[in-house]
Amino acid sequence: MRSDEPAPEKLVGALIGGLAVLRYLVAAQAPMGVSRIARDLDLNPSTCFNLLKTLVHEGLVVFNETTKTYSVGLGLLALAKGTLEQASYVAMVRPHLREIAVNHRVTCTLWHVMSGERVVLVDRADNDAAMRVHMSIGQRLPMYIAALGRCMAAHSGLSTAELKTRFAKLRWEDELTFEAYQAEVEETRKRGYAVDQSHYVKGVTTVSSVILDAEGKPLMAISAVGFGAQMSKADIKALGEDMRNRTARISAAMAGGRSGLEA
Repeated sequence: MRSDEPAPEKLVGALIGGLAVLRYLVAAQAPMGVSRIARDLDLNPSTCFNLLKTLVHEGLVVFNETTKTYSVGLGLLALAKGTLEQASYVAMVRPHLREIAVNHRVTCTLWHVMSGERVVLVDRADNDAAMRVHMSIGQRLPMYIAALGRCMAAHSGLSTAELKTRFAKLRWEDELTFEAYQAEVEETRKRGYAVDQSHYVKGVTTVSSVILDAEGKPLMAISAVGFGAQMSKADIKALGEDMRNRTARISAAMAGGRSGLEA
């Protein structure tokens, strides 16, 4: 394995073999025949042929009938596209995270939408305060929780019944009714940012604004986190408006409009 983590109890040999073939073809940078691949990887020729045939079927490898050789297919690029795009987006948004964190003395986080109605923390910027909220990259949350959840809900297109079903699965440290949550979702839609004060985590205030893709669907959310006792109403308003303006520019830039990613 290519990490320091212990190997799972049961590894799938065919998958390991297929990945080895893919890595080999990527490193080779030239079309290769099945016999050469099998020999270099110490694979049974029949097994290697079947692995290659499967990879060709899936579009990850291309077979040249004339030369009887194999090379990497465009399907591999399609698999990597989402990860490459996410890394690019994170790099572009990072200067905004840093400025928000420093200017407003908060921890500023960037969340990316995943499948299964969840979000994952992909970047974070801290301030120089002696006490600050710590969150770990890779942390996952339900999509509709906290302030960022209200932002997601505001652009979800869900009906009241559908949103209520999702709300029922959420867990809050301080009780929040669906009626109050729904009203705050509507407010978020109007003003462009959301606020959660002590409902998700007691004593903690989060302010969030969403980044939309070209179709107006939530792609990411910037969320600023601070201790509630240290944030006045004026602080929260200034923070929310700053985040709203930045996410609007970022959304426009990602949709192909005028560049707005410079902080």
